[in-house]
Order: sequence, then structure tokens, then C-alpha cells
Amino acid sequence: MTTPKPMRLPVLRPMLAATLLTLLVACAAPPLRSDAQAASPVADTATSGFVASANPLATQAGLDVLRRGGNAIDAAIAVQAMLGLVEPQSSGPAGGAFLLHYSADDQKIESYIGREQAPASASSAMFNDAEGHPLSRADAMLSGHATGVPGVMPALELAHKDHGRLPWNMLFEPVAERAEAGFEVTPRLQEHIDGTFPQASAPDVKRLFSHPDGTPLRAGEVFRNPAYAASLRRIASDGAAALQRGPLAEAIVERLGQPPRGAQVTLADLASYRVERTEPVCRPVRAYIVCVPPPPSSGVGLLQLMLILDGTDIAERGPDDPRSWLLFAEASRLMYADRDQYVGDPRFVDVPVQGLLDPAYIDRRRALIGERAAAQPPTHGTPEGAPALAPDATDEPGGTSHFVVVDGDGNAVSMTTTIESFFGSGRVVGGMLMNNQLTDFSWSPGGAAANAIAPGKRPRSSMSPVIVLDRDGRFVGAVGSPGGNAIPAYIAKTLVGWLFWNLPMDRAIGLPNLVARGDNFNGEAHAFDPQLRQALSALGVDVESGSGENSGLHGVVLRDGELHGAADPRREGTAAAL
Repeated sequence: MTTPKPMRLPVLRPMLAATLLTLLVACAAPPLRSDAQAASPVADTATSGFVASANPLATQAGLDVLRRGGNAIDAAIAVQAMLGLVEPQSSGPAGGAFLLHYSADDQKIESYIGREQAPASASSAMFNDAEGHPLSRADAMLSGHATGVPGVMPALELAHKDHGRLPWNMLFEPVAERAEAGFEVTPRLQEHIDGTFPQASAPDVKRLFSHPDGTPLRAGEVFRNPAYAASLRRIASDGAAALQRGPLAEAIVERLGQPPRGAQVTLADLASYRVERTEPVCRPVRAYIVCVPPPPSSGVGLLQLMLILDGTDIAERGPDDPRSWLLFAEASRLMYADRDQYVGDPRFVDVPVQGLLDPAYIDRRRALIGERAAAQPPTHGTPEGAPALAPDATDEPGGTSHFVVVDGDGNAVSMTTTIESFFGSGRVVGGMLMNNQLTDFSWSPGGAAANAIAPGKRPRSSMSPVIVLDRDGRFVGAVGSPGGNAIPAYIAKTLVGWLFWNLPMDRAIGLPNLVARGDNFNGEAHAFDPQLRQALSALGVDVESGSGENSGLHGVVLRDGELHGAADPRREGTAAAL
């Protein structure tokens, strides 16, 4: 057997004064393989590279970059570019993202916040009608006001400047060629083309996904997007600035200003966007260190949920015990109550990250869990440093995409990316779907909620990409998911299966989804054993189908020098290794 190659793991500098994590370590990299493994939902092999994403073509695009000598961030750029073509309902260059990057060379995890932000003209009344009444969500999403200044390409560009190996302009041409040549429409894409949600009927969307005679594309037919190819080539030559100035930017401003309810997004708004490079938020959970992006990501909520569960006996009970799922549900309800109340853009509101994760506060929240589900949903607590805020009224639908990449040198990317709802705002520029991210703000009157609308502000996001280390700082794995408000619950379920119950990644991903928030216990009712579901009902947890099922988890685990990864079987993703 080949002698393992040394691979250094990160030292995490403290994000906040109370977080002191100095992790100086080394671990063994997986031995190399010369043969490529075909894309599948599960990749289980020693590897010199690994990608898991929501579409086989996107997974292959990342692997191709790794084969050409690129590293994790190079491959991530190719994956994102391909996802914008083959999974356009979920993400694209005109959207936003949260990216965690682990660098083996400088032993550091960095968070890149590419969340969209509101233009200078944004106001608390921008989703009101002429009489001052709130618009329906459908009307708001289809309006020009729904689109925030895109951030995903600036985030990838900064991460590439920091860590990329191949030239930026070499990473887009294969995807551009695929856009011109076309690809077969997948069953899931056809489901969205035929969707009953408002954007599926938007003129731009219908035009993009129809034949010249107006009939919609069907699964198995070839979809070509030459305008997207041209946009990618401009991004390749001009960088992220292509979306901030010049012809593409001008076209974006023009399209957003058109009816219905055109917005006053300006070239200055696009050009003023600045991506934020930050420290991650990390906390010990069982034998591991779990790291997430800071707000406006909901990673702090995910960490709070894991810390609440870490003080229970859920690990000893396992997935067949109804008490395990009761604990998960009640801890989730407590987390969501706090997350909804306190998490927003920290440039505009004091988010009490330290207070929410303080051990004494975690103990107080955990003590509220009883022998059965509480009859009334929990209210938010009052952690140290909590500001006085109005109640939250955010309505964040499911959407988005997540992928993970690990290269042969041990660098890793865990990235969640979005245009918010399916097909974003339903407006298309240069073959790209515009995001409707600003409908993720709280529309509460008065603008006093943590997630209230404000000029230049980034809306709260449920996106929470994860990188996990062991207590000595060695890289253990990465995971994340799309799913709107359900994202923290999807990831937490997987982390419980993986870190608490020692399940392989594919089995942890395959555990039934349960999203407990407020009065609702949504999830995959059919996936629970009937006796377990009956026992849960007796404990007050009546799992209802219809929401909370459609996760898109992708993850990878490093065990004994080998990478074991998986893609969520609920969607069309694949996991593959070199």
C-alpha cells in the first residue's frame, strides 16, 4: 500500500474573543488512484479528488478541473458554472452563496460571504402595493424589487485570488461549450418547468425553456443556452466585474427596472458590492469541532441545535428510539425560535452569537425539553447581548443547491448557493436567472426586526455549509443542503446520524427528514417506521407530509485515509471520486 502523503489541517484563529481554537495538526492524505470512479449517489474509495453536487454534469465538471491540475476552489468555480446551466432553478451567477474553504497549505478555514444585498433604493415599503398593503408573495417574487445585488461570483473570485491554482479564465470554457451544445433535460428540471409556482409561468422562464413553437421542453430533450455561454465567456474574461459594469450589468439594470413593479437598481449598486472574507464560527460537538459561516448565515442556529442535543442522551438512544426524535424536534423548535428572532446582517443589527452559544444559555434552553412535545411553540430566549427587536415575519421558501469538493492536496470547499426560490424572480438576463433574494427579508411593519429591509443590507439566510474537524483539528468532513428554512434541520439530522450515531454519510443523509418549527412538525412521514411514527404521535410529535421532505444534502467524510461521500437520493445529485 502506498505510504500516505502528509496533509496539514487548519489552525482556526478566533472569530470572536471568547472563541480560542488553536489547532496545529497533521493527518494522512488518501492514497492516489489512477482510475476514475463513475458518478453515483455514493462514492466510497480512497481518492485524489472528490466532488458531490446536485447534477452529474456539475460533478463531472469539478472532477475534470481536478484532473487538469486544479484545486478545490478551481473545481468549485466549474461546479457553480455548470449548476447555473443544468440546475438553473436553484442557483446561478446572478445569485449568492456562502462558501467555507479549508486550505491545507496555510492551515486555515475561511468563510466567504457572497450573500446578495439590497440596493440603495430599498425600503421597508418596497413590497407594498399603491395603497400600502403588503403584496402577495407571488407578486413580490416576480417584481423587480425582489432581486438583490449578486454576490456568488465576487465570492468565488476572491476565494480564487486567495487560493486558486488554474487561471480564472480557464475554468469556464468547458461549461460554455456545453451550454452551446446542450444537455438532456432531467426529470427534475421538467418538474420545475411544469411547476405551479409563479416563476414557472413568467414570460422569460417560459421563453427560455420552450421550443420555438412555444411548447415546453420535456425530459430527455436537449436544452441549449447560447446566451448563458456568452455570459460565462464575459465572466471568464472580465471576472466578477462583468456583472457589475459593462453590457451585462447594464442589461441587468434595464431588466430589473421593467414591469411588473420595476426596481431602481443602478450600476452603482452593482459596482459597490463587496464580498466579505471572515473567520468561521466553530464549537466543539462530541468528539469534533463543527464550523459554519457567521451571520447572516444561520450557522449559529445550527450550532445551537447541535449543542443542545450534545447535552442529551440522544447518542445512546439511536435512530429507532422515539425519544431521539422527540429530542431532535424540541431542540429544533427552540433553535428556530432564537434564530428567527436574532439572526440578521451583523453590519446592521447586533447578533448575539456568543450569547446564543454560551454553555449556560444552552443549558437553560435544553432544560425546557420535557417528556413530550410542548403544547405551545417555544418563544425565543434572552441570551446575553440580545438586543430588543420586533418579531420576525420572514417567509423563506425551499430552493438553493449545495456541493462539496476535496482535492488531492487536502483542500476542501463546502458551498451553498442560491437564487432563492425556484427560477428566482422569473427574469432572465444573458441566459441567467435573476435572484429573488430580497423577499427573504422580514416584511414586518416598522423595520424593527433583525431581518428587516434596509438599503445595502443582506437578508438572513438559512444556508449553513459545514466543515467538521476532530478535536485535534484534523479534517473529518463536510456537509450541507438546500431547502430554505429547513436547511438547519436537514443538516442537523445528518450530523446527528454521522457524529452521534456513527452512521456512514449515505445512511446519515438517508435518515427521515423532520423539520420542527413553531407549531409544525413537517417531514417525511412515510419514511418513519409505522410503529416509530405512532410512538412519536403519542409523544405529541405528529409528523405531517407536504413540507420538509426535499433536502439536497451532499457530504464527504475522511475515515482511515479514505474519502466516503454521498449525494442525497431525494434529488438527482451524484458523488464521485478520482
